[in-house]
Amino acid sequence: MSRPRVRALVLAAGQGTRLRPLTAELPKPLLPAAGVPVAGLTLDRLAAAGCEAAALNLHHLGDKVRDRFGAEWQGMRLVYSEEPVLLGTLGALVPLRDFFAEADAVVVVNGDSLCRWPLRRLLRRHLSSGADATLLFSHRADPREFGGGVGVRGREVVTFRSRAEIDDGGPRRRVFAGAHVLDPKHLADLPEGPSDFVSGLWEPLLESGGRVRAVGTLRRWFDLGTPGRYLDGVRQYVRGPFGWWGRNLVAADVEVTADASVTRSVVETGCSVGPGSRVHRSLLLPGVRVGPDCDLEHSVVAPGVTLPPGTTVHHRLVTTERTGVAVREADSVVGGRVYSPLEPAGGA
Repeated sequence: MSRPRVRALVLAAGQGTRLRPLTAELPKPLLPAAGVPVAGLTLDRLAAAGCEAAALNLHHLGDKVRDRFGAEWQGMRLVYSEEPVLLGTLGALVPLRDFFAEADAVVVVNGDSLCRWPLRRLLRRHLSSGADATLLFSHRADPREFGGGVGVRGREVVTFRSRAEIDDGGPRRRVFAGAHVLDPKHLADLPEGPSDFVSGLWEPLLESGGRVRAVGTLRRWFDLGTPGRYLDGVRQYVRGPFGWWGRNLVAADVEVTADASVTRSVVETGCSVGPGSRVHRSLLLPGVRVGPDCDLEHSVVAPGVTLPPGTTVHHRLVTTERTGVAVREADSVVGGRVYSPLEPAGGA
């Protein structure tokens, strides 16, 4: 029996509004996690699962995504789908119908989520079940933080409605973890234009008697929608698949002086931490320079930022004026640096 042909779409067109000003110059899929772009970690998992080719849809700073990943990743062919107007999670598949025509299974993964995706198991369960679609769910995420979650009974998805819209309390609530597999036959009748999976495919499929399977995982999954979630996601990611051990992750070329303190943090390549400085539960992105006697706690510092001596930063995102100055009332600008909340109000 021949090996199933698997092709994928990595959703990479989001504008990263709630992550701004961090994403004003760096698209969300290229945000680093342990030295690799977030979407690159997803491509790693797809290649390891036997995916023969993957597409990425592009909109915000799409040229940077294309330049970073090129035509191939880990031996897996890459193609790109430009979206001058955002098409949504389901609408993004329509321009790629020909790309998926020869596939036996289509994997769709959020390019701005962080997870050691169990894609081999997800594909195996989908192909063996004969279901129309199979969705990955997190056993760890709290449904109350994600709109009430999705209703799952046994191994079947039974409703995508919020708990408030359900008459009985039967289904267990689970949080969709950003990866799903579908039969490519469902692409044929998709309409042109923007659409999303829930209202455009999953709910109509259930209403017509289709089967949507559920596969759960205990692996940590992180939605990186805000600077705070990005910080916590990367810090937890370096602890391993199940978070049983903790450590710093400091790139090999980072300069940390002998009397500086770096604890429970992630420090990317090209950074330096000056004498007497303290970096705790924070994320320093590539090229950050921390001057002497600084105090950083639970903060994110954007690429290339230099913090002058004696700077104190607690619970903030630090960028530079060139990435967008004081776009919210809670932002402050000091010496060419923008200090923003980790959890901005509003946005998408």
